[in-house]
Amino acid sequence: MNNTKSIRIRALDPAYIALGAVLITVCSWISIPTVVPFTMQTFAVFCVISLLGGKRGTASVILYLIIGAAGVPVFSRFTAGAGALLGATGGYLTGFVLIGLIYWLAVRIFGKRIWVEAAAMVVGLAVLYFFGTLWFIAVYTRSTGSISVMTALSWCVFPFIIPDLLKMALALFVSHRVKLPEQSM
Repeated sequence: MNNTKSIRIRALDPAYIALGAVLITVCSWISIPTVVPFTMQTFAVFCVISLLGGKRGTASVILYLIIGAAGVPVFSRFTAGAGALLGATGGYLTGFVLIGLIYWLAVRIFGKRIWVEAAAMVVGLAVLYFFGTLWFIAVYTRSTGSISVMTALSWCVFPFIIPDLLKMALALFVSHRVKLPEQSM
């Protein structure tokens, strides 16, 4: 009986991964108009990774990026294509994979406890900011001209820290209220 349940859950993995990519897509289209507008895309990434586990959650992020790179308008403001991934903010998009991998590793080592998930997401977000900002500086410098690290941080990171932490908290809250079959880590 236990093997049958395990096989059935693995058979559902592609559906969960696809639904995770859909959630990220829909949330990337939701734009909150503030002084610096932001999307709910980061919320979806955190939510999908926590709900589906590190392996399936990261696979959802990768699928989302592949679909967008193929030209389907899944990114914010309905953009798509390799240009979106190679553009100035492409490092933040590809950095979502790093959040998933860090989460996967942390939960695998320390277990799926709320504090482990939260810590992994905070570390993943910091790595995303680091990677994305380096990418932004490189692309911006090549296309427009030199930019200081502090200017890049003031444009790309500082305005998003509090909203991203709030989205992270909301994702943890939601993911711990929704029950899915046993998750594969």
